[in-house]
Amino acid sequence: MAEVKKAPFRADYVGSFLRPESIKEAREAFQAGNITAEQLRKVEDDAIKYLVQKQAEIGLEAVTDGEFRRSWWHLDFMWGLDGVEKAYTESGLKFQGVETRNETAKIVGKIDFSNHPFLEDYKYLASIKPEGVIARQTFPSAVQFLYEITKPHNLENTESIYPNKQELYDDIVQAYQKAFQAFYDLGCRSIQMDEVVWAVLCDKDYREKAESNGVDVDALIEEYIDLNNRVLEGLPEDLVVTTHVCRGNYRSTWHYSGGYDPVADALFGRENVHAYYLEFDTDRAGGFEPLQYLTGDKQVVLGLITSKSPALEKEEDVIARIEEAAKYVPLDRLCLSPQCGFSSTEEGNELTEEDQWEKMKLIKRIADKVWG
Repeated sequence: MAEVKKAPFRADYVGSFLRPESIKEAREAFQAGNITAEQLRKVEDDAIKYLVQKQAEIGLEAVTDGEFRRSWWHLDFMWGLDGVEKAYTESGLKFQGVETRNETAKIVGKIDFSNHPFLEDYKYLASIKPEGVIARQTFPSAVQFLYEITKPHNLENTESIYPNKQELYDDIVQAYQKAFQAFYDLGCRSIQMDEVVWAVLCDKDYREKAESNGVDVDALIEEYIDLNNRVLEGLPEDLVVTTHVCRGNYRSTWHYSGGYDPVADALFGRENVHAYYLEFDTDRAGGFEPLQYLTGDKQVVLGLITSKSPALEKEEDVIARIEEAAKYVPLDRLCLSPQCGFSSTEEGNELTEEDQWEKMKLIKRIADKVWG
């Protein structure tokens, strides 16, 4: 039997891939009532099988289902939790010149994790992965979930069901620990928590606005680290948990900017994950200096290849930046990936599937050159 290595990998990626036309057409047909849920799932199965083959051909050591069955990188997972329903806001989130769909997650009862649809999705992925390759599960972190249900349009409703904040936090922790265990029981050994929250807390405009409204941002950082760490307590030793910090990724636009400095000590020093997938594809992410706060033997996956445009980076430029990062983190604890997924939402970024695969091949070539 082929040896299965542990994530992250020298040539890695964040999780989502561009939705093929077959899925877009099938989803439209399903929503119009022209095909059944079973027929839609068959189309998704076929597309995911092809995707997994493509990932393996490139030489990737972890595969995902590309998040092909999801509409959003985060909300679909939240909607699958007990006590949570899909809801709508007055408007979507405004990026640069575009606005997202106006969907959110609303608390309608006590939060828990039981028969989540992602479990069946993972079973299928695990059943088709090549031998010696790991099947990775991605979902939003506990902190990201808390952030969603306590946004201004959700806060009053959440507080009506959870007047006691400690009870809310306790139920989130319990639900998330059940989620980790459920995927582990299915054989999953690599879980990636996705988070925009840390990028929000790095954004100068957000911090200034929050502080002017009387929010203690530093206290918030401590609350968030504590919540995630409570979820991570007592997990199986051979379960690798990583986290991706996203600055917004919708149709090739972004939402937050600012270096990691304001959260570096807490996030890199005290969050109990094994590795971080970090965006470094533009100067909006600042320099590599905050990586000096990394503790233990934690790893960093450098998101130096952009998923937002088809332009292919130059190998020598990327290698130079890896060498720059290695001044703060030993080279053997660094890896390479795109800064984010190619399709954080079903709309996808503004590039083609061919562009997407050229980016992944570039990452593999560079990783082989740098790490052998």
